[in-house]
Amino acid sequence: MRDIVSCFSENAIQVSHSSCSSYSNNACISPSLTPSVQNAVSCFYKIILSTKKQLLAKVSWCKNHTTQGLSIKFGNDPSTSFKLSTNTRLFRKMKGNKLIESDTVKIEVFWDLSSAKYELGPEPVEGFYVLVMVDSEIGLILGDVGEETLTKKFKTSSTPIAKVTLISRQEHCSGNTLYATKAQFCDTGIQHDIVIRCSGENEGLKHPVLSVCIDKKTVIRVKRLQWNFRGNQTIFLDGLLVDLLWDVHDWFYNPGSGYAVFMFRTRSGMDSRLWLEEKLVQKDQERVEFSLLIYASKSP
Repeated sequence: MRDIVSCFSENAIQVSHSSCSSYSNNACISPSLTPSVQNAVSCFYKIILSTKKQLLAKVSWCKNHTTQGLSIKFGNDPSTSFKLSTNTRLFRKMKGNKLIESDTVKIEVFWDLSSAKYELGPEPVEGFYVLVMVDSEIGLILGDVGEETLTKKFKTSSTPIAKVTLISRQEHCSGNTLYATKAQFCDTGIQHDIVIRCSGENEGLKHPVLSVCIDKKTVIRVKRLQWNFRGNQTIFLDGLLVDLLWDVHDWFYNPGSGYAVFMFRTRSGMDSRLWLEEKLVQKDQERVEFSLLIYASKSP
């Protein structure tokens, strides 16, 4: 009997092969449009210490007209949160460390954002590091931390390093209806370019069309979007089944304050459930699945 993954993959769009898409590979490319701007990015990490103790860390970068900052929340205890303004006009200490203690955990955050470089979004792309120690173990490393810095500051030869897995990433965007991002769906996979675009009447179309491209290949194209404002499609990527779901209801029926939601979620072959809220930390499951959520606001 064939395994269920191979049965699913026969009907899923195979992004890794050029013949898998029956749509135009240029459907998402528009030289006249600038992608929407990211306002906030949140990443959820599962940290497993050498003592088997587990901790969920939420790292958020945000940017608006008046401020730009970083916050880290650990578990459900508000006393273990860390917040930092990275707007140099308001906060000059771009390098330092902070100790956070509670009844159950001891956390120390080290950061250096003095040379951080940004693109359009709130998340730095290079020239920075954020390092989190949890109960005297290296729990999380973000950015560019050289081996010399680790050895000098944290004595990595004798300091345990926790196992860390990125289990979810959330992006909030605003602007036009063109969104571009990157995502890695598993530890052994590569980073993929993702472009989401909604084409409308100004491009000669009678009805809006939603196109989603991965690595310049169109994986879905939804016509008559006003009636097909919610749906899902399974794709096969890096040997994984990935559910691609969209909900653009508020673009049409709540344009003042609503936003569209796009989700990419990996799943095992035995799991056929879609669009369900589940616990991010799966205690009874060895394999941790990954999800990418994009919340997209459309400017009037």
